[in-house]
Amino acid sequence: MAFDTPPPLNSLGLAKPPAETRVVVAMSGGVDSSVVAAMLAEEGYEVVGVTLQLYDHGAALARKGACCAGQDIHDARRVAEAMGFAHYVLDYENMFRESVIDEFADAYLAGATPVPCIRCNERVKFKDLLATARDLEADCMATGHYIQRKMGPLGAELHCAADAVRDQSYFLFSTTPEQLAFLRFPLGHLASKAETRALAAKYGLSVADKPDSQDICFVPDGNYASVIEKLRPGAADPGEIVDMQGRVIGAHRGVIHYTIGQRRGLGIGGLGDPLYVVRLDPATRRVIVGPKEALSTRTVALREINWIGDGGFEATAEHPVSVRIRSTRPPRPAVIRPLSADQAEVELLDPEEGVSPGQACVFYETGGSRILGGGWIWRGR
Repeated sequence: MAFDTPPPLNSLGLAKPPAETRVVVAMSGGVDSSVVAAMLAEEGYEVVGVTLQLYDHGAALARKGACCAGQDIHDARRVAEAMGFAHYVLDYENMFRESVIDEFADAYLAGATPVPCIRCNERVKFKDLLATARDLEADCMATGHYIQRKMGPLGAELHCAADAVRDQSYFLFSTTPEQLAFLRFPLGHLASKAETRALAAKYGLSVADKPDSQDICFVPDGNYASVIEKLRPGAADPGEIVDMQGRVIGAHRGVIHYTIGQRRGLGIGGLGDPLYVVRLDPATRRVIVGPKEALSTRTVALREINWIGDGGFEATAEHPVSVRIRSTRPPRPAVIRPLSADQAEVELLDPEEGVSPGQACVFYETGGSRILGGGWIWRGR
């Protein structure tokens, strides 16, 4: 009895020819996503470029170094025209404000240190945009993120980028298995950003030398406090700076101007040993300061756990892993103790300084490159 030979997998891991494979590419207008779109178009895929208008780009036309502003939409459109594929701009402004910006402002008002880029990936790009890609009958969605998707014995796995400097795993820990099955990251294997720019030059893209975005896209020049003041009038009311015994030692210009671990700009010099922000109390409008050792944190409480490792999260009493609490710091050894399906306690084998509610704690396979998930910090001690 004869059996038909299954078609070979294409470069995106799908069993069909590129010409019959529709790929939605999330295009920010930067060099990374532009190269992904151009690369797939050259390989013969049916590429559909989609750019999101996330805020009033009319006010952002003069902005540089931020994604999805007016110039970025124009740049993405030019790439699509040059490479000959369809391009659409979707107005996600209301969705972005409700899902990302409002929470960003409220988190700072509550004394937390939010990471809005994670929420944007989680709630807008990998949820709403991914749903739009499915509505467009795409076979998958590709992005310019520096992260790797690899097939393991139980399905798709998320791994760190080959280039540790560009790795974006910290910002993508909340990707679900269902999303990972549909997503592709064609740049994750590249050794450096120079390779990406060389590809952009090879394809003749106008964005080949475009600078990388630096700021949070809706925060001009990194001045998040001014954005919060506009969104939440009265957010910058002044208050007292107190030591850990509650003694008033200074005044501040609004809790939103301070973050845990901050030393500079407190205006309380001449008091002996350096003092750091160790806690924020928005209810009393107090900034609490103390010595550096008061910042040391060994145990972190997490909620909203997303687990993409093998097996159930609660299947074992504890998981030895490596964790990253800030995107700029390397993973460090830790033990996760599940408390429920979406809450856990993490014990850091080496204490971390400056841990703040609102930050993410991302789990990595010990000694490996695989991302196992993560959660949101709401308390540390």
